[in-house]
Amino acid sequence: MALTNTTITSWKLQEIVAHSSNVSSLVLGKASGRLLATGGEDCRVNIWAVSKPNCIMSLTGHTSPVECIQFNSSEERVVAGSQSGSLRLWDLEAAKILRTLMGHKASVCSLDFHPMGEYLASGSVDSNIKLWDVRRKGCVFRYKGHTQPVHCLAFSPDGKWLASASDDSTIKLWDLIAGKMITEFTSHTSAVNVVQFHPNEYLLASGSADRTVKLWDLEKFNMIGSSEGETGAVRSILFNPDGSCLYSGSENTLRVYGWEPDRCFDVVHVGWGKVSDLAISNNQMIAVSYSQNNVSWYVVDLSRVKKSGSVIQGLIQDKPIPAPTSALGTTLRRNYERPTTSCTGQDPEGERRSPSSEDEKEDKESSAEITNPEDYKEIFQPHSVISRTPPKRTEPFPAPLEVVAVVTTSVTSPSRPVVTTTKPKPSTGIILSARNEPIGLNAGDFLSHARNAKAGVMGDEEALAQIRKGHDTMCVMLTSRYKNLDTVRSVWASGDVKTSLDSAVSMNDLSIVVDVLNILNLKPSLWKLDLCTSILPQIEDLLQSKYESYVQTGCISLKLILKRFWPLISDTLAAPPSVGVDITREERLKCKACYKQLKNLSNVVKNRAEQVGRHGSTFKELQLLMAPLDC
Repeated sequence: MALTNTTITSWKLQEIVAHSSNVSSLVLGKASGRLLATGGEDCRVNIWAVSKPNCIMSLTGHTSPVECIQFNSSEERVVAGSQSGSLRLWDLEAAKILRTLMGHKASVCSLDFHPMGEYLASGSVDSNIKLWDVRRKGCVFRYKGHTQPVHCLAFSPDGKWLASASDDSTIKLWDLIAGKMITEFTSHTSAVNVVQFHPNEYLLASGSADRTVKLWDLEKFNMIGSSEGETGAVRSILFNPDGSCLYSGSENTLRVYGWEPDRCFDVVHVGWGKVSDLAISNNQMIAVSYSQNNVSWYVVDLSRVKKSGSVIQGLIQDKPIPAPTSALGTTLRRNYERPTTSCTGQDPEGERRSPSSEDEKEDKESSAEITNPEDYKEIFQPHSVISRTPPKRTEPFPAPLEVVAVVTTSVTSPSRPVVTTTKPKPSTGIILSARNEPIGLNAGDFLSHARNAKAGVMGDEEALAQIRKGHDTMCVMLTSRYKNLDTVRSVWASGDVKTSLDSAVSMNDLSIVVDVLNILNLKPSLWKLDLCTSILPQIEDLLQSKYESYVQTGCISLKLILKRFWPLISDTLAAPPSVGVDITREERLKCKACYKQLKNLSNVVKNRAEQVGRHGSTFKELQLLMAPLDC
C-alpha cells in the first residue's frame, strides 16, 4: 500500500478574527472575487483581501451595529447600512466618506448598487424600499408593498428593474422607470433570503428558508423550475458567469443546477457551515461564512465540479426528466439590452465629488483608516494614474494535496505488501488556519513520558480520566432526552399535534420544546389557535434563555403567531357581543388568553430590543409587529 497525492475539490483557505465583537454582515466583491467587506457589532466596516491576514482599511462612522454591506460593480465604493436605519457610503480609492443617507425608521437589512448609475437601493426591517441618488444625497423614490423585512435586493443587468425578496415569502419585481410593481411571485412558503438575475437572459433565481431554489421566467412571469433536495435554508445563489448553470449554497453543501429541463448536475459537500456569500474567480468559487467574530474563506475548484452532462438528481421529484437539449437549456428567451453609456456620464464631477460643508459637518465622526498601506496601494491604485505596466493578474489559489492509499506489492516478497508514504508538498500562497506539525520543534520532547513524569505533568491515563469525567452525565442527559422525544413522537404519530405539544411542555425540558417548535416552524400550516395558548408561556422562557438557538427558535415562533393569528385575535376581541347563544365564546376565551400572554411578551421584547447585537434587530422587528398591542 502506497500513499499518493491528489488534489481535492474544496478546502478551507483561511480563518481570521475580523472584529473585536461579533460579525453581523459581510459581502464579497463579485468583480474580482478577491475583496471582502465585513461589518460588526463594533459599528465598524473592515476591508480585507482574500487570503491575506491583515485588514486593509477600517471604516468608522456608524453608531450602531452594521447589518448589511455592498460593493459597487467596480469595487471602488462600499455602502453599509446600520441597525439605526442610516446608510454610509465610502470611496475606497480616495479613502474617505462620501455620503451619509438617513430615512429608514428601522434597521437596514439589504443593499444593492445600480449597475450603471449613481443610484443605490436599500431595504429595511420597516418593509420599505428606498432608491437613493448619491449625487443629490437624497431618496428619490420609495417602494411599498412588502409586509415583512426586505432581506435582499437586486437590480437587473440593464438597470430597468429591481427585484426584492422578503420575509413575507414573496418576491416583487419593480419597474424603476414607471415607479410601480410589475409582478409578484408567491410560490415560496417561507422567508426568501436571496434573489439574483441571470447575467444575460430574462430569468430570475431565488433561494428561500423553505429549502428550495426557484427559477422565474421574466417574460411570461411564471415559475419554470423548483428544487427539492436542499438540506437547509438556501442562503446564497450565484449564476455561472456564462449563465450555463446556477450554484446554490446551503449549510455545508454546494449544488449545481440546470433548468429547462430541471436537473441537478453535482453536489459538493463543503464544511463551510452557514455560507453567507459566493463569488467566482479564475474558475474557482470563493465562499465566506462567519461565526461570532471569526470569518472563514473556502475555495471550490469548479474545474472538478460537473456543470453539465449527466443528471444526479431531478429537481422536481417523481417526474420524468427529458433529455436536455443543450448545456444551456432553452435559449429562446430575450436577453437584456444594456445601454452603451452609463448614468455616471451625466455628472462628470459627481464621480469624485468632495463632500459639501453640510456633508462634512454630518460626517465629521466618519473616517477611513488605512491599516495596511502596501495592500491598499496595490488594490486601490487610483485610476487617474497612468500605469505603463499591465496590472498583475490574480492567480488561482493552489489546492492542498490529499493523501490517497494505493496498494502495491514488493518485488522481492510478493506475499507481503510494502507500505510506502509520500509526504505531501506544502502548498504556497495559502495562509493555513492550523498547522499539522510544529515548525522547528521536536514533538517528542514535549510528549515524552519520562519528561512528563519528572515534571509532574498529567499522564495519558489521567488525561483520559479527566475527559471521561463528564461523559456519564452527558450520556444520562442524552438518554433522557431521547426517551422524552420518543414519547412525543409516539403521540405525534396519532395525528394530535396539540396533545404532543402539551406532552413536550409537561416534561419541563426546554430542549424538547425547542425540538418540537423547530418542526412546527417549518410547517406553518400545522399552527392552530389552540397551540398558541400552550406555547406562548414557553416562548417567554425561550426569549430570555442564555442559549442563542433557543432565542432564535422563540423569535421565529412568535413571528409566525403574530403573522397568522393577530388579525383573528384583534377582530374577535373587537367584535360586539353576540345576541342569543354565544357561539364564539370558546374562541373568544382563547383569544383573550393569547392577548394577555402577548402583552406579557411585549415587555420582554421591548427590553431585549434595546440591546446591541445580532438579536437586537430581530427583537426590534418583533417590537414593530407587536406595536398594535399598545393601541
